[in-house]
Amino acid sequence: IKIYETLDDKTGVAKTLVFIADAYYGQDNISGSLEKFSEALQLFKETGMKLGIAYCCFSMAALYLEQGKYAEALSTDSASILIYRKAGHKRGLAEALSTLASIYHRQGKLEYASNNKQNAETKFNDALKNYFEALELVEDLGAKGGISWTNLDIGEVYLTKKNYERAKFHFEKGLLIAKEIKSNERIKVSYNDLAKLDSATGNFKQAYDHYKLYVLYRDSLINEENTKKSLQTSMQYEFDKKESIAKAEQGKKDEEAKRIKNQQYFTIAGLVIIVLVVVIIALIQFRSKRHKQQANIALQQQKEKVENTLSELKSTQAQLIQSEKMASLGELTAGIAHEIQNPLNFVNNFSDVNKELLEELKGEVDKGNIDEVKAIANDVIVNEEKINHHGKRADAIVKGMLQHSQKSTGQKESTGINALCDEYLRLAYHGLKAKNKDFNATMKTDFDTSIEKINIIPQDIGRVLLNLYNNAFYAVTDKKKLLSAPGGYEPTVSVSTKKENDKIIIFVRDNGNGIPQKIVDKIFQPFFTTKPTGQGTGLGLSLSYDIIKAHEGEIKVKSKEARPDDPVGRGEGSEFIITLPQ
Repeated sequence: IKIYETLDDKTGVAKTLVFIADAYYGQDNISGSLEKFSEALQLFKETGMKLGIAYCCFSMAALYLEQGKYAEALSTDSASILIYRKAGHKRGLAEALSTLASIYHRQGKLEYASNNKQNAETKFNDALKNYFEALELVEDLGAKGGISWTNLDIGEVYLTKKNYERAKFHFEKGLLIAKEIKSNERIKVSYNDLAKLDSATGNFKQAYDHYKLYVLYRDSLINEENTKKSLQTSMQYEFDKKESIAKAEQGKKDEEAKRIKNQQYFTIAGLVIIVLVVVIIALIQFRSKRHKQQANIALQQQKEKVENTLSELKSTQAQLIQSEKMASLGELTAGIAHEIQNPLNFVNNFSDVNKELLEELKGEVDKGNIDEVKAIANDVIVNEEKINHHGKRADAIVKGMLQHSQKSTGQKESTGINALCDEYLRLAYHGLKAKNKDFNATMKTDFDTSIEKINIIPQDIGRVLLNLYNNAFYAVTDKKKLLSAPGGYEPTVSVSTKKENDKIIIFVRDNGNGIPQKIVDKIFQPFFTTKPTGQGTGLGLSLSYDIIKAHEGEIKVKSKEARPDDPVGRGEGSEFIITLPQ
């Protein structure tokens, strides 16, 4: 600003004031932001820069709206709309119209709360009119982000008006575009809006499902922020620790150098005067004591700083662990949905067949063909038995799987380990299949039928198995991608159990590339991962290790990585071995 003022460049000063206003808004300093926008607006008026005037008016309107000053917001936003409309500036006009619609929506809510329903309806209609004009503009511009937000805003107005069908249409359209542009923030808001809509219409199960997806995306965004924070905290902790050690070592060196220098001086001075030497020695001892006290104070301060940093690191780690558990729950839910698809398909198919048979039965009754009627009736009975069988199968799958996916109570239960291993293998497979249609792998099982039920926390052991299966499927899929000619390679994941004395042993194997020996000892460490950024936090195996230890068990890994003479890196795979007490 000072440089622009020396150049008498009012436009440059005004633009810089806009940047400062935006910075104040980023700090939630609304009054400071309004002050700077007002100063910039005055300068833009003096220079006649219309678009600058429009931007300041639009921005001030949004700030007045946050403060609940609706008259000021309407005045400034209307001025912005006039300028943008005259200049043919579609993007600016769309933003200003959306702000005007938000003002009317807020006013309508206040009127409705004051039981002025007629005035409220007028405000809601004004809001919709401006939102739809803004929507037409962003659609003309092809701005998919703006299209998504505007549809969500329109849906909120319809939700307030209790026009649930229209609200649902715009919420789902906003969600569809948000997924297309992969905007996690918009997807999160969309699922929250749909949850509120479902709750308002009494569809509480759907509301719960949408709210779970909202929480999943919200935690995903939090997880990204926490990962950055964890890295910063870890680096600061290491820096502070090294700095503290370096200062302590330098202090010792300084003391030693000073001591040697003083000894030399004392020796020479002692030849001259014994009394002076005694005085100097006494003074040195006093100063040394004081230096030690100061050094101890400095070390104590460094210690407290390191302890605070470590506490923040543990807090961030706890949040990451919770996000890892939520991600596992999402994969489990996807697996359940695909697992029950087969019996439901059987139910639908046999129902369609019965409908056709009953139509045929009516015709045979009219003809009086009793033998044919009885034969068709028998077919219908057989099909109904099959419908009942597959319906019970779907019911058993849902009850069993949801029992494993619910929050752990921390209490051990008598559980069939073979059934648990088999269920989570299928859940992991179907969960990955739901995310990637091209995914495919062979599953093999070999269970020791002599194993009886054992006391475990099934939800926790299920999380361990799900993590190992997902890692195994990832390994074989990764290997298949790397092979230039994968014709002879069949991706395979197998699980087997064995009873040995008073122990139960679970083996999870894959024929992927294997784990390099140099990192085998690190895989159970928190945050250690070999997956690309964004595909893993490095907490899965660390949590699994803790869960097995809590069950007084043991988890080990065996791996054979690629041979040096193999140019494409065909490893022989990995095997995780879980040992649990009987």
